[in-house]
Amino acid sequence: MAYISGGLAMLRSVVSDLPTSEQKIANYILSTPETVVTMTVKQLAEQSKTSSAAVIRLCKSLDLKGFQELKMRIAGDVQKQSTSEYRDINEGESVHHIIGQMTQNGIEIIKETEEMLRLEDVEEAVATIHEAGSIHLFGIGASGLVAADGQQKFLRAGRYVFCLQDPHMAYTTLSNAKEKDVAIAVSFSGETNEVIQFLRLAKKNGMKTISITKYGSSTISQLADIPLYTSATQEAMIRSAATSSRLAQLHVVDILFMSYVSNYYEEVVEYLDRSRAAIDEQK
Repeated sequence: MAYISGGLAMLRSVVSDLPTSEQKIANYILSTPETVVTMTVKQLAEQSKTSSAAVIRLCKSLDLKGFQELKMRIAGDVQKQSTSEYRDINEGESVHHIIGQMTQNGIEIIKETEEMLRLEDVEEAVATIHEAGSIHLFGIGASGLVAADGQQKFLRAGRYVFCLQDPHMAYTTLSNAKEKDVAIAVSFSGETNEVIQFLRLAKKNGMKTISITKYGSSTISQLADIPLYTSATQEAMIRSAATSSRLAQLHVVDILFMSYVSNYYEEVVEYLDRSRAAIDEQK
């Protein structure tokens, strides 16, 4: 990317959950993003009728390095000038329109997820996976399908991977894991009880933990050593948001896997060739 962005999407994702003073700043930025990119912390505090300390706290709430990163992301958003937005499907729409709208929703969710991912977090996650003796993936419902996709991919790369859909079986397997192993938890909300317990057990065993959740503070993202974020899609009446959230999570898994293959190509390529050959022999 020529510039980083995603500041406005981050703000929209968490604004309703922010403390009053930070919410005032977020709403001011969302109403006039073009003016904020040239402001200082003090100027923004004055314009939003808050304080400089509240501006700094907002940047921390967004898990950003500081006000400068927030301004850079907002500047990137202003440059994009995108008019596209996520929208749910309504009753009686034509198949032609549904195809177009779901395609557009998919594009938007992937683009926003790109903006939520920090390069250094992805790199750390990939290195952690490489150093792990085994990988334990877990999710419930649609997130469980994403975890299973991650298992299928990393098995092909020669890794020892567990992904058990039954929580009790997942906990049992995890209880026998080693400190050098890694646990990857997938939950769009970041508040799925079974996944929270999975992460707590992993940390009790001294394992490194990675989470894939929607952007924003959640129990699961706070528990994880390396939190990875997807776009916080809007909840939809007929659950098309589950479709978009699953797509975003799969996108993150694909990024982790492709980065792993690229970084450790010489180690991985032989395993990939073997798995492909084994499948081809069955045709």
